Order: sequence, then C-alpha cells, then structure tokens
Amino acid sequence: MHAIKKIIITGGHPAPALAIIDQLKKDHPPVEIVFVGRKYNNAQEKSESFEYQEINKRSIQFINLDAGRVTRVFSLQSLLNILRIPFGFVHALVILMQQKPNVILTFGGYLSLPMAFIGYLFGIPVYIHEQTIRPGSANKIISYLAKKIFISFEQSIKFFPSDKSILTGNPVRTSIFEDNHGTIVRDESVPCIYITGGSLGSHAINILFENIVPKLLEKYCIVHQTGNVEAYGDFNLLNDLKKSLPSNLQKRYILKTHISNEDIGAVYKAADLVVGRSGANTCFELVALHKPALLIPLPWSAYDEQQKQAALLSSFGAAELFDQYDSSMDLLELIYKMMDNIKVYEEAYQKISGIYKSDAVSRIITEIFS
Repeated sequence: MHAIKKIIITGGHPAPALAIIDQLKKDHPPVEIVFVGRKYNNAQEKSESFEYQEINKRSIQFINLDAGRVTRVFSLQSLLNILRIPFGFVHALVILMQQKPNVILTFGGYLSLPMAFIGYLFGIPVYIHEQTIRPGSANKIISYLAKKIFISFEQSIKFFPSDKSILTGNPVRTSIFEDNHGTIVRDESVPCIYITGGSLGSHAINILFENIVPKLLEKYCIVHQTGNVEAYGDFNLLNDLKKSLPSNLQKRYILKTHISNEDIGAVYKAADLVVGRSGANTCFELVALHKPALLIPLPWSAYDEQQKQAALLSSFGAAELFDQYDSSMDLLELIYKMMDNIKVYEEAYQKISGIYKSDAVSRIITEIFS
C-alpha cells in the first residue's frame, strides 16, 4: 500500500463522503483528512450546511471553496454564479498549493471540478465516486482526468472509460444501522413516518405536508426534517403550526432542521414509512434498511436521475412515486394506502439483490491505498 499522508475529500454528496471519512479515521488514523466543501447552504445566506456541521463534529479541517456553477434556471443569481467559475479554479489552486495532498477523492458536483482539474495538473491522483444511475456533467469531465472511477449502479459504466471504472456500490454511513437512542423521543403507541428533504430540506415537500400534518398526527407520529434554508423559513412555519395543535398531537410531531449522525439510526429504526426525495444516497439507505418509501423525485435533477432511481425501487414494489405538483390531499390518501399495506412494501425488498453492496466503503479505500 502507498504511504498516503494527506487526502482531500470534496464534492456535493456528503453522505458517502462521511462514510469514507469515518472508516479512514478508524482504519488509517495517521492519514490527515481535509474536507473541501460548501460551508453555507447558498451564497445569499449564512445558514451552515449539513456537511460543515458534520465535518466539524469529527474535528476535521473544513475549507470552504468559493466556486461558481452553471444552473438550469436563468436569473441574475445564475449569471453571477457563472461569473464566479474562474475564481473557483483560482481558489482550488491556492488550496492545493497550501495543503499538498497525496490524493483527491471527489463525490461529484460543481465543487469537484476545479479541485480535480488543478489536482490533475499538479500530478495528484484523482479518484471519483458516482452515486447516480446517470452521472452529472462534472463527473463525466473529471472521469478523463481520474485514476479510477467508482460507480454505484451497473448501468452507469457506459458513461465512463471502462478500463478505469469499478462497480463498488454506494458507501452508506454506518450510523444508519446504529440505534443509539439519540435525542429524539417519540410516541411509540402509534406508527411512525419520517419525512426528509435531504441535507438542505425540501421546500416543496414541506409545503405539501403543511396542510395535512394535523390529519396525519391523528393516526401517526411524524419525524420531520425540514432543512434550514432561511429564505423559506420552513422550520419556523411548521413549528408555528405545531404550537397551534392540541398538546397530544404536538407530542407526536417532532421537527428538526437536520437529523444528526447520532440520531439517524434511531429515526430510521422507528420509521414505518420514509417520505422524501429519491437521491442516490437516500435510495441506497432505504435498500440497506428495507424501508418502505414514498418517493417525491426532484423534477429538475440532472438527466432526470431521481425519477429513474425512484422508478427502480417502485418497479420492485418497495416504493411509491408522487409528483410534487400534485395536491396535498392526494398525498394524504397515498400515505393512508401505504400505511395500511406496509408489510407488502417491506417484503418487496426481498426481490432486490445486488443493488446494495455492504463492502463499498472498504473497496474504495483499498483501491485508493493499493
């Protein structure tokens, strides 16, 4: 194995990155880890990102990369983002000159491209991991510079150079399997629904539930992860709704901006049904845990990747799909239907084989070190 003293981990998908980081700290404690990412949820506000909070908890150096990107929606802000793209490459140059890592491991997204490109020019080995069925533009570009490409789905290999691609599966954080009881106390007398919009939360999902939460709480306990994007103020809005409810229903409604690593295992264990987006990391966690899911794909995800991933789980009968533009009442009826037949969805996971690979983390680390 190579003597790797320092590794930079970067990219826009924190969940698999955290899985790798935790294993590195356990198996290779002398290796210094530096995380290059996004400190704030967006450029307009100063609410701390999920990855920044989690990296800080692990006492790992976090460097905020100021990089621009191309978005699919045209606005003044999108124009400013494009103009910031060159500054991202200059900032990446400064970071790499200061840090001098032996290896760069990227997890896709606009933050990955400047780090991988400048790293390649410096002769630093670049490794990438692709979570989705169809890769985004950044990873497709980086693949030509990368030493090795780790993919989660077999269907992804056609988008990359085959001689460098390895089907490892998607790293899943071990904390989802650990029920440490955490800090969340729920009403155990009724079934539980976990609503999540991913690390940023989902304004569209939060609004869908605003009208039907009181009805759901009559039959179920709800753990609702709202995100903390200040522009929407969803947590405060839903917290005001909670305060307006009778005290017995208030106790059944657990609101969090983020679910911490310490709590996520307990939340998943408690959840009879998970409602959320269908990003690759969410889908792999659902498969690993055999959790029935009501998936609401992000309509503008790159190459419709979330729709494809949700359709895959739905094709096995383990999940249902819902369009975020449909009505709250339609969502309520679908939840009732799923909760009444929850065992059918649980048993459907027996048909899914080969998607989740429990050794994904160890395989990626072995490839990097060997």
